[in-house]
Amino acid sequence: MPEFIAAPWSRLPPILRGILLMTLSTVLFSSMHATIRYLSSELSPLQLAFFRNFFGLLVFLPVAARTRFGFLTTGRLWLHGVRALLNVAAMLLFFTALSLTPIARVTALSFTSPLFMAVISVVLLGEVMRVRRWAATILGFVGAMIIIRPGFAHIDTGSMLVLISAATWAVCMGVIKILGRTDSSLTITGYSNLLMSVMSLIPAIFVWQTPDASTWFWLIFIGVVGTLGQIAVAEALRITDATAVMPFDFLKLIWAATLGYILFAEQPDQFTWIGAAVIFASGMYIVYRESQLNRKKKRQK
Repeated sequence: MPEFIAAPWSRLPPILRGILLMTLSTVLFSSMHATIRYLSSELSPLQLAFFRNFFGLLVFLPVAARTRFGFLTTGRLWLHGVRALLNVAAMLLFFTALSLTPIARVTALSFTSPLFMAVISVVLLGEVMRVRRWAATILGFVGAMIIIRPGFAHIDTGSMLVLISAATWAVCMGVIKILGRTDSSLTITGYSNLLMSVMSLIPAIFVWQTPDASTWFWLIFIGVVGTLGQIAVAEALRITDATAVMPFDFLKLIWAATLGYILFAEQPDQFTWIGAAVIFASGMYIVYRESQLNRKKKRQK
């Protein structure tokens, strides 16, 4: 970061920096999703996922080079492979959903990921979930049903793919938590970028089409923007409490609805907004409760 930006930035309170970074991430991710939807008329989502991972890896390489590729040292390579496989599956499902379903609807349903994560934490990590968190989780899934309205509206394939993607991503997050007990964030990120590039290439080969000159720009764009969005979220959560910055993640729906309307003439109905609000509020409560429990554990140590 240039000095004329770094100096005033460092003087900002951590909570404000965290909010700005989270807001930036919502713009970056929404832009990436809109670009993927646009490119899906030319290229398969399977191929788009590969380019997202490949160009994201290129962004990561300078960081890896500065550490002389020390991130490759790990005793849990097989678990990194499992994480990468789950992440690729979630990405392929999500990208396919973006090619089929309005981006505001996809974004709204993607907010179910913390709800699935709450359930996975019980099953995979052995965490205890009390009545209030179970109630919040169930309410969140009711929000998803408000959007989908089974029995009252046609359940589109894209919506189901988003939910499966969110569940897969939640399992992936559980694996990341396990890896975090022994490996650094640099090792986890490095192996993710490397293995996902290789794994996503395999399905992409079967649907491969050589992009034209103008398309290459947008392919690089989704790789760079997606990686920068991940970095912004990670840094926001590093410097301040999740409960302070996660409410701003809802901005993704605002940007998605705006881009969907401008670029694709998509207008989310009232059920999408209501359901998204219910899902997001439930997810925020779970994040809040987890934050409280983590503070309590730290005080007891």
